[in-house]
Amino acid sequence: MTPSGRVDAHQHFWRPARGDYGWLTPALTPLYRDFSPPDLLPLLQSAGIDTTVLVQAAPTVAETEFLLDLARGQAFIGGVVGWVELTAADASATLERLARERAFKGVRPMLQDLADPGWIAHAPVDAAVRTLVRLGLSFDALVRPVHLPHLLAFARRHPALPIVIDHAAKPDLAHGEYETWRTQMAQLAALPQVCCKLSGLVTEAGAGWTTDGLRRHVDAVLELFGPERVIWGSDWPVVTLAARYGDWVAATDGLLASLGDPERAAVLGGNARRFYRLDAVPAEPGG
Repeated sequence: MTPSGRVDAHQHFWRPARGDYGWLTPALTPLYRDFSPPDLLPLLQSAGIDTTVLVQAAPTVAETEFLLDLARGQAFIGGVVGWVELTAADASATLERLARERAFKGVRPMLQDLADPGWIAHAPVDAAVRTLVRLGLSFDALVRPVHLPHLLAFARRHPALPIVIDHAAKPDLAHGEYETWRTQMAQLAALPQVCCKLSGLVTEAGAGWTTDGLRRHVDAVLELFGPERVIWGSDWPVVTLAARYGDWVAATDGLLASLGDPERAAVLGGNARRFYRLDAVPAEPGG
């Protein structure tokens, strides 16, 4: 694949038979099957994307190891965002072990699935967060708007930890949610270590989504975070619940058309390369 600099900073692979995807049930018929590199590769080639960030979809270290094994065999996987139990006494040791893998770039607790929306503000062990920082790793926040005040408290307590808000915090586009979401996102955007992913929005808008229907939220993300802290991703294969991969790529091109070439290149690849250190090796564990 010819390098283009364009990065899909949020995609998944899974194998339901592994048994640790609690959210993935037969009721989600379009998604309840194996998704693997040969399924995605033609879509990347068609879109001119040469690098991806593979993101966890199960709250187990075993799934993270499964993803890292895939990354070892696929040149296009530039990084893996995995899962570690950040409340565990051995969290730092687990992070150090995983960080020996070139592709391991960060962690993502599945905050949207936890019973306590305030978990992030009080549960993670500070020593584990310090280990993330020391190893040059990042934190993906899988949240909905209800989690944003708690994420803000966490981010303020850990100003050295690079944080990215997945899917723009999943605003309820289908019902026009905007003002409260925007106010809370503005508070997080005021913290320089926080970025935002431009992903997942078509799924929140639903099957009848339109580019114009997404525009107000996309413009808000660009205004609040600036093009230098917005990171594009597909959320494939989840995106297929509402759109084809190429439809989201085309919609993004339209939504970013007002940006200059350098800003557009940053959103579509440069920011992901910097945030996830895709062109660098993480810090040596134990260093």
